[in-house]
Amino acid sequence: MPLMAQIIDGKAIAAQIRHTIKTRVSERLEHGLHPPGLAVVLVGQNPASEIYVANKRKACEEVGFLSFSFDLPDTTSQVELLKLITQLNRDNSVDGILVQLPLPTHINSQAILEAIRPDKDVDGFHPYNVGRLAQRNPILRPCTPYGVMKLLENTGVDLYQQDAVVVGASNIVGRPMALELLLGGCTVTVCHRFTKNLRAQVERADIVVVAVGKPNLIPGEWVKPGAIVIDVGMNRLADGKLCGDIEFTAAAERASWITPVPGGVGPMTVAMLLHNTLFAAEELHS
Repeated sequence: MPLMAQIIDGKAIAAQIRHTIKTRVSERLEHGLHPPGLAVVLVGQNPASEIYVANKRKACEEVGFLSFSFDLPDTTSQVELLKLITQLNRDNSVDGILVQLPLPTHINSQAILEAIRPDKDVDGFHPYNVGRLAQRNPILRPCTPYGVMKLLENTGVDLYQQDAVVVGASNIVGRPMALELLLGGCTVTVCHRFTKNLRAQVERADIVVVAVGKPNLIPGEWVKPGAIVIDVGMNRLADGKLCGDIEFTAAAERASWITPVPGGVGPMTVAMLLHNTLFAAEELHS
């Protein structure tokens, strides 16, 4: 009989985190403290970004945060966007600032991210916060990798001495994911488009995290029996169905734990955004 992996239910774990946050926000209000405030900035009309932003704003309202929405046209200049960020940096009712990526091509994304005050950078993308993570002293951590660590924690598996392979080396997921796994005690390999023999790297991994954005990039037969599989990918197929970067059914027959798509990593990203915003309000702005 093939091994059937246990499902890591990101939707349920995220709901628990949001419930805890909602309770803590209520306690803040009882003590006369202001609710955490999150400003979400969207430039242009990217359909996927609009969905992500709507979900984030809805999540804010559900836990009792102040939600500040800024929907700007795609003709917004970099100077205008920087001016808005400066205003939000100075606004004491705003604990977190999120600028939804990608931005229009005429705007330098790195300049925008670096303009956000590090203590309000609840996405965890500012070089200061990434640097803190690299130095093993994190404050505000990139949301998706942080969420993955919470999913791994939920399995109860000890990460020490585990061989972890991260497929994908983006600034948003792959690179900070490697830093998080190092912090967790893993031996980490990062694979990317120049990696030779990707299959051999995946086959030896106790933990596989894939964040590339290519449907079924990793065949299930590559997964080491008993490995933990984390699929960060979210891809829409021609028939409208969603799938990840890993061939799910075949991988689930070999893995010990696996995240579904959807319902795995996605809900955790929003949950950790809320977590970071509450942390900023409680620990950095109190």
